[in-house]
Amino acid sequence: MRVLYLGDIVGRSGRALAVEKIPELRKSLRLDFVVVNGENAAAGFGITEKISEELFTAGVDVISTGNHIWDQKETKNHIAGEKRLIRPLNFPVGTPGRGSTIVQDARGRKMLVINVMGRIFMDPLDDPFAAVEAELNKYALGSTVQFILVDIHGEATSEKMAMGQFCDGRASLVVGTHSHIPTADAQIFDGGTAYQTDAGMCGDYNSVIGMDKAEPLQRFTRKMSTGRFSPAVGPGTLCGVFVETDDKTGLAKRVEPLRLGARLHEHMPIA
Repeated sequence: MRVLYLGDIVGRSGRALAVEKIPELRKSLRLDFVVVNGENAAAGFGITEKISEELFTAGVDVISTGNHIWDQKETKNHIAGEKRLIRPLNFPVGTPGRGSTIVQDARGRKMLVINVMGRIFMDPLDDPFAAVEAELNKYALGSTVQFILVDIHGEATSEKMAMGQFCDGRASLVVGTHSHIPTADAQIFDGGTAYQTDAGMCGDYNSVIGMDKAEPLQRFTRKMSTGRFSPAVGPGTLCGVFVETDDKTGLAKRVEPLRLGARLHEHMPIA
């Protein structure tokens, strides 16, 4: 199975490039599934129903999120009825939406996507490891589902790498999000799970993690806020992770970073 995961989509620059390039990437990379993190898609804060539909129409199968999931008021109603839009699994019981979902391709192959949020330097949610353990125990990789993807949305690289090792041999891909900076550690662990600490973002990299430079620099240098953060609006770059798995086991045979756009050196997986 061939799957592409794209990191946090930030504002119009990231969104427009994703909508433009995903149909091309599905064809050129012969992708079976595409998953994106969309928690910053609506002007940098949250996601709307309209934006979700734009991404689904472009060829996205599942949208994961993170700590900005509730920044748009409409989301709590939209997420309740849209199984392809998920929020972190370890929110308390009773929170709208779901923390995992299963999608199926035309050949009947199933992919489970789990979204979880770390707790180090983040909101104090329920234990992400216990939440993932309970979800993984429901499915058999290579049998009841052919691909398992875990999006660990967190600040600490140690926590994200620990989640990868925790899932080794039980997931196809564990990928970190939230820090918006792509890491250079794409690898396959001993048990066959592909991993990257952070997929990076899809947005304008001539920025401060996707935001226009002026306000962050003002706050860092003068400790003064002069306004709200707003996404940078220059040319976008897509960053993500490409994984190919063995259909019989669901474990990774290959993992490569994907970078495509104006700012970073482009790197495309070999076809």
